[in-house]
Amino acid sequence: MSLADELLADLEEAADEGDDGLYGEEEEGESDGEVTEGRPDGGLEDIPEEMEVDYSKAESVSSIAKLRNSKPFSEIMDKISMYSGKQRKNSEVSGPVESDPEYRLIVAANNLTVEIDNELNIIYKFTRDKYSKRFPELESLVPDSLDYIRTVKEFGNNLEKCKTNETLQQILTNATIMVVSVTASTTQGSLLTEDELKQLEESCDMALELNQSKHRIYEYVESKMSFIAPNLSIIVGASTAAKIMGIAGGLTNLSKMPACNLMLLGAQRRTLSGFSSASLLPHTGYIYHCDVVQSLPPDLRRKAARLVSAKCALASRVDSFHESSVGKVGYDLKEEIERKFDKWQEPPPVKQVKPLPAPLDGQRKKRGGRRYRKMKERLGLTEIRKHANRMTFAEIEDDAYQEDLGFSLGQLGKSGSGRVRQAQVNEATKARISKSLQRTLQKQSMTYGGKSTVRDRSSGISSSVAFTPLQGLEIVNPQAAEKKVAEANQKYFSNMAEFLKVKKEAKM
Repeated sequence: MSLADELLADLEEAADEGDDGLYGEEEEGESDGEVTEGRPDGGLEDIPEEMEVDYSKAESVSSIAKLRNSKPFSEIMDKISMYSGKQRKNSEVSGPVESDPEYRLIVAANNLTVEIDNELNIIYKFTRDKYSKRFPELESLVPDSLDYIRTVKEFGNNLEKCKTNETLQQILTNATIMVVSVTASTTQGSLLTEDELKQLEESCDMALELNQSKHRIYEYVESKMSFIAPNLSIIVGASTAAKIMGIAGGLTNLSKMPACNLMLLGAQRRTLSGFSSASLLPHTGYIYHCDVVQSLPPDLRRKAARLVSAKCALASRVDSFHESSVGKVGYDLKEEIERKFDKWQEPPPVKQVKPLPAPLDGQRKKRGGRRYRKMKERLGLTEIRKHANRMTFAEIEDDAYQEDLGFSLGQLGKSGSGRVRQAQVNEATKARISKSLQRTLQKQSMTYGGKSTVRDRSSGISSSVAFTPLQGLEIVNPQAAEKKVAEANQKYFSNMAEFLKVKKEAKM
């Protein structure tokens, strides 16, 4: 046995084991009593096209659609005709509303509308299977079931009526009529016999009659909702109130239901041709699709549905106890709903620029005194540092150190004698010196004796020998004249000079 044969044998064994496991799981699920999930209205989900029943072999529509000729249908319609002209008040009801005969009629009429929808679906499939022999493309061109049935009744065997038929213009749009007329001219369908035409006409009449009965039931239930549940009808309307009350199983059951479950009443799944069973709008029922919620923008509808369902739960409890028969509670709840809707849709307030608040810290008390001034002088910025920090505008300064680029001396020493550090004297902070100390310092600074070239910074070739015309060579003191001038200046212009006593001359 080759390697390829062994590989094929292994694959066949794996496939057999997978099939056995799959069948075992299915049998186990069936034995546990599991039921496939259905729609909330009681019917099963949409059946794929390959599993649908073929009604083309049925002899007549009456053999498969038996609701119109049934006894319960005729009894309910007769009672609706009897109660339609009567006007009743809520005060006439005593005890539970479920015991009232007209209320039981309304519940039965709600259930009958669901059966009518199922019956219309069966009739549509019968008509489609029968008429596909004549015009098979019409099913894809007219997707709505009632419009398809009306179109089939209008066409019959003659497909040339679509161009100038006024009745067909009331059923279909102009664009659809144009496409249908073009397709009808090229269809490959064959003509129908007289018996087939009679069966189609009978099925179309039955479908239109059932649809008319359904609308009649809706009108009756909506007209009586103000008698059964006036407050609930004010909030969501009579039509939506009748639908949620019919699904809940009565007004008493509806009043016992929490708001979160009431919002889901009427939620339906939509099977997308066997590919997916996910609903387009999950957790949305009749309340979500009512006019009150749909009037809001899409981003607020789920929030609005939760609010409306909460108010409907309160209104249904009021109606179940026959309180507020004139609908005062319903009007109050609806006014509250509309007020919240307006609040949600208000634009955000304009953000105002607020001024900064006043500082809480008051003006601090400034401390004075000699000690504080001395500390301030010691720690304050000196004049030398102030000049070094000051820069000259529009002038490139030289760096103070070659290794520290960008560090300059600012304006320090630029306005004086050219020294790097010129004396910066602050008159307010310079030390005070007594007059006696000043005299002592001045005497110490005075020099006597020969003149030094180092001290005087004079020329070194100056000499004390002078030539005179009388004596020739003569030794003189070159500082004598300077000393005489200095003594005179010290007497009159020195810092230690005092006022001199001037002798008054005697008057002549």
